[in-house]
Parts: sequence; C-alpha cells; structure tokens
Amino acid sequence: MFIVDAHEDIAYNALEWGRDIRLSAYTVRSKEAAEAKANGKERTSNIAMSGLPELRRGGFGMVFGVIFAHPLLKGMSKEQCHTQCYRNVEEAYRVGQGQLDYYRELAEEPGVVLVQQQSDLQELIMAWENSREDDEERPFGIVPLMEGADPIRTPDEAEEWFKAGLRIVGLAWATTRYGGGTYGLGPLTSAGKALLAEMERVGLILDTTHMSEETFWQSLQYFSGPVIASHSNCRGITMGKSDLSNEADRVLNERLLSDDMIRELAERDGVIGIVPFNRYLNVEWSSSNRFEMGLDQVVRQIDHICQLTGNALHVGIGSDIDGGFGRDETPRELDTVADIAKLADALRQSGYQEKDVTCIMGGNWQRLLEQSLPQQS
Repeated sequence: MFIVDAHEDIAYNALEWGRDIRLSAYTVRSKEAAEAKANGKERTSNIAMSGLPELRRGGFGMVFGVIFAHPLLKGMSKEQCHTQCYRNVEEAYRVGQGQLDYYRELAEEPGVVLVQQQSDLQELIMAWENSREDDEERPFGIVPLMEGADPIRTPDEAEEWFKAGLRIVGLAWATTRYGGGTYGLGPLTSAGKALLAEMERVGLILDTTHMSEETFWQSLQYFSGPVIASHSNCRGITMGKSDLSNEADRVLNERLLSDDMIRELAERDGVIGIVPFNRYLNVEWSSSNRFEMGLDQVVRQIDHICQLTGNALHVGIGSDIDGGFGRDETPRELDTVADIAKLADALRQSGYQEKDVTCIMGGNWQRLLEQSLPQQS
C-alpha cells in the first residue's frame, strides 16, 4: 500500500537541529541521547521517530516536505531558535530558500525525487509499485509545502516560488502579514487576498492548517483553487467538554477544525491530514498530565470526518511527526513513523473496507495531487 504523509518538517529539523532524515530514527535517538547525557540531562520528549529507513520500511512512498521559517515570537530569545528563525521579511525569505535548497539536495539521494508535476507523480508511483519492500533505495517522493507564507516577500513572488518547486502554501503558522494564525488570530489581510489571487493564478494549493477561523473562512471566499488541511484534527472530538478556561485550551481549540470547517473542505474536495499527537487527540493529555493512548483515538478522528462527509474521500495522514513531539507523545503502538502502517489494521478492525483504507492511508492525497499538480513545470 502506497502511504502518503502530508506533513513532515524534514528540512527544518535538519537545518535547525541537525536531524538527518537519511539516517535511521534509532541512530538519531542514540546521538541525541548521548549529547543530552554529556550535558548532564536526559532526553524525555521529542524523541526522534522519522528517518528514510523507517519511512521506506513502513510503506511510505511520498511525504509533503515542509518549508517552515519560525517567527521570532514575543518572549523568545534568539538562542531558542538558532538558524531557522526570522525577524523580518528578508530573513524569512532566506530561511525558506535554504530549506527548499535542502530538498533539492535531498532529491539527489538514490531513489528520492521532488514531485512537481503530473509525470513526476505517475513515474514515482509506477517505480514504487515495481520495487521491493526491502529495497534500501525504494522510490520516495517529496512535495514541497510552505507552512506560514512570510518567506514569500510579495504576492507576485508566488510565481517564482512555484517555478522553484513549491506546490502548497499555508498562509499562517502564527499570524503573518497575510492572515491570522495559531497564537495570533486575526483576519485575512489585503496582502493575503493578493497572495491568494496569485496562488490561484499560478496553480499553488492552499493549506488551511494553522489559519485562524476568521482567516479560514475569508480565504475560502477569495480562493477557488484546490484546498487542504495538511495536519488538522477535529475540534469536536479533541476538545470534549473543555470549557476553554485556560489559554492553552483556547489556542488548541482554534488550531482544530470545527464540523462546519470539515464539511466546507469536503465540499471543495479537500483532504484533511490527521495528526497522531496525543494532545491533538485528547485535550486532557499534556506534558504534565500524561496517560496512555492508542491508535483507536486516531481512528476516532478519522471516523468523525467520514461520518460528517458521508464517505472516506476527505481524510488522510498528516503526521507532523518530529514537529515538536516524538515517540513518548504519540499513541502506544507508535515507536517510529514506520508503525503508522498499523493504522491500516486499526481501520479494518473498526469495519472499514479495503478500498476506504487505501484511500485514507494515501489514496486521497494521491487523488488530490493528480487533480492539482501541473501537467508540466
């Protein structure tokens, strides 16, 4: 089964933290545990889960490789973010270009390819299907996705990014000059409206994850192209009976998708990637209130979307693994990213038919790209 993950911070992790995706997650763990020990500490969170060996072993044929320039937020020191932070537009551009360059370099590795057009996608799938499961150079595709659009200095620069290989853009992570986002909220700006117009003209896909709800609805009014939520869970399931009495819960609530937002994305034939992060599965879980969770909670999120939309065509995987959380912050069945393949059996055990399991594990993302990628770059 050709599995697709719609969100992995591969370039950021490599350039900010020295995590080399070409190495096994176990190799990275050993290295980071030794470094922590040398500093008199113990690594207890954000333990590495993803590496090309595990991705290939788990059946992943493609991921959306994230370009993420981290805004220097209020209260953060420069020491907290070494090379991938930005304080202004030019710094954001530099960080974004550096990460796109990293993906280009990664695509020089045996079997790795940047997926930029229809022919890239079809050739990747054909090569993957004709490869062996134990092939250490099994074909593996990367679709560049920008999380937070500040690296795009002006709306008319969207075409330059598209020609360079970028295929998906989310306007905000925290609030940007283009629109409201997590930690900042706020509306779509005039620059955001102009950027959306350029994105639609050149053929970029819009990622609504991390948008404030206000910017989400306004963006869908101004943008008629393909839309996704690369890594967004369901507000109605995750939040439970939370009364939103604390700031952390209020931030998480805005970060998640309401039922109306889910229905609207499905109406636009969008796909939503579910994140197997315990906090995003159940609001009561936190670093100070840890309890065991299982893949059944991921299935619960998936099933909620399927029930709301009436089919299994609008949900997939958007793991965000190693994006600020790791092994000890995910369901018990997950040791590395390879174990996400176990989700297929969990879905079958919950009554999902094989055609629907195939859609959820990667087929829906494949269909969206087949409909949205250009015929040629």
